[in-house]
Formats: sequence, C-alpha cells, structure tokens
Amino acid sequence: MSCFAGYRVFRVVLGFFGFVLGALLTSSVMGTDQTVWMIVAAVVGGIVGALILVGAYFVGVALIGAGVGALVVNLVWAALGREPHIVVVILFAIAGALAALALQRYVIITSTSFGGAWTTIVGALALAGDKLAVEAAARNGVWLAYPMNPAPGQRWVIAAWLVLGLVGVVVQLGITAKGKK
Repeated sequence: MSCFAGYRVFRVVLGFFGFVLGALLTSSVMGTDQTVWMIVAAVVGGIVGALILVGAYFVGVALIGAGVGALVVNLVWAALGREPHIVVVILFAIAGALAALALQRYVIITSTSFGGAWTTIVGALALAGDKLAVEAAARNGVWLAYPMNPAPGQRWVIAAWLVLGLVGVVVQLGITAKGKK
C-alpha cells in the first residue's frame, strides 16, 4: 500500500511509522524480563509516536528528508568501508530536511514508494524463509526492525528494490496521486 498509494494515504503511513518508531523507542527502555510493561510501553509509545507524526505533517516530511539524508551519507560511507563523522550525518540530515520541504509532494511519493518496496521485499524474503530476514524478524533486538542487506551476495535484491520502487513512483505519479494536492 505504501509503495503504490503512499501519497494518497500519507497520513496513515505517517501514523503507522510513528507508531512503529514510538513503540521501538519506548520498548527499548524496558527490560526484556518485564514483558507486560514492555508491551504497555510499546503500545503507549506507539500511540504517542503516531499522534506526533500525524499531527506534525510538515515535521514528518522534514523528518523523512532528514532520514533520507542520513541514510544516503551512511550508505556512501559504508560503501567506502567506514562510518561517517556525526557532523557529516547532521549536515546531510539538515540538507535532506530542507530539500524535502521544498519538494514535498515528490519526496512523499518517492519515499513511500521506495520504503514500501523495501518493506515488501524484506517481508517476501522472510515469508520465503530467507535466513537473515527471518532472523531479523525473530531477533530480540528491538532496534533492528529490518535488515539493510537481507540477502548478502544477492545483487538481484537491490535491482528488485529499485525496479519495484520506480514502479511505485510511476503508479503514484500517474494514478493514485494524480490530481491530489
């Protein structure tokens, strides 16, 4: 849904991801031996996260841009086999946030298309029994929501992600987001 109709349902997508981020953040504070309180914290944190992102539509767009900026700098540095300095990450995040606000409609369409495509691919790999994707889904580490490389050594995953993401952009620009401002 996010991949092909993300712009049309952006507030729902913001609410969903706000819930997930809020749940991840609050449940990470709780000890793993306190199951009931971890669930309560995850639900409450999820609801608060959803309300924050839905209520702060423009902040959500800026956060997506900042996240994309941080992701880009981390991917470039990872390709070089290093980690970026925090100042570089902050600068890329700020640049991404400003660009996202300037190009809001296209940022929403692109981010929901590629984010939805990645989630679809990782989910499909987990359902197909891919060991890394299944382990990531079953892992107790709440900060690892899905792997950045679910199929090491299989370049077709990146190609499939790019193709599915581009198809999502085309569908949204041509059908689902057409005429919606």
